[in-house]
Amino acid sequence: MSFYIFIVSMRFINPFRKKTVGIAALLVLITFGKSFSQNNIHTIDQLTSDTSGLGILKDAFKIARNKFEILPADPVKAKDALYQMQVSTRSMMGAIIYYTGGILVDNGWVRILGSGNAKLTRSLPGWNKGKTYGKIGDRPDYLLIGDDVAGGFFALNAGGLGDENGKVYYLAPDDLKWESLHISYFDFVNFCLVGNLDKFYTGLRWANWKADMTKVTGDEGFSINPYPWTSEGKEIDRDSKKAVPIQQLYYFEVGELNKVKK
Repeated sequence: MSFYIFIVSMRFINPFRKKTVGIAALLVLITFGKSFSQNNIHTIDQLTSDTSGLGILKDAFKIARNKFEILPADPVKAKDALYQMQVSTRSMMGAIIYYTGGILVDNGWVRILGSGNAKLTRSLPGWNKGKTYGKIGDRPDYLLIGDDVAGGFFALNAGGLGDENGKVYYLAPDDLKWESLHISYFDFVNFCLVGNLDKFYTGLRWANWKADMTKVTGDEGFSINPYPWTSEGKEIDRDSKKAVPIQQLYYFEVGELNKVKK
C-alpha cells in the first residue's frame, strides 16, 4: 500500500480546497488543542450555531464517483456524539457526526464514522473512547476516523503517529505501519467519494470481494490468513477470509505493530 495514490487523486478534490482548506485546518487544530481542555467545553448550541459544514458535505456528495450510502443519524445520539467530540458543524467532521450515522463507501468497503447507526453502530467518539482517549477533555495522540473491511484503519494525527499533525494516517494491513497520506480530514472524505479505490487497494481486493460484502456488517472486517503483512500473505485470492469484529482486528494489529517496534 502506498500513499502516493492519494496525492495523484487530489486533482479531483482541488475545486473545494480554496474556500475550505483554511477552515478545515483551523478546526483540526482547535479540536486537538483548546477544545480538548476541560476549561473549553462547548455546549451543543454553540457547536451547532454554524452549520456551513453541511453545505460543504453536500457539495462533496454531488461530485462523488464511488458508490456511497449516507446512514441516517439519530438526533439524540448525534447531539451526544458532537458534544463528546467538541467539534463544530462548521467543519466537515462536525457535519458528518451531526447529520449522519456514518458513511459507507464502495459497497461498504470503507466506513467513515459518524454518530452511529444500526448498520454502523460505532460512533466516532464511542469508537475512540478507551483507545485514543479516556474521557471528554483528554487530548488524544490521534483520532480514529474510519476503517475498511480488509483491516485498514484511518486516523487523524495529533502528534502520536508522526510529524504531520492534522493529517490523516493509514495503518495498512499489508505492511502493518502507520503511513501519512499527507492530506486533511476534508481531503480524506473527498478521496473516499471520488478517488480510485481499486488502485489504492491493489493487492487487498480479491475477485469476489463485492459478493463477500454481504457477509460483514459495518462493525466487522475480514481476518485474512496468512496475514497480509507477511511474505506468505500476498496471494489475496487464495488467502482465507473470516468476518470478525473490527475491534478485534484493531487490537490485534496494534499489538503486532507494538511487537515490531520493540
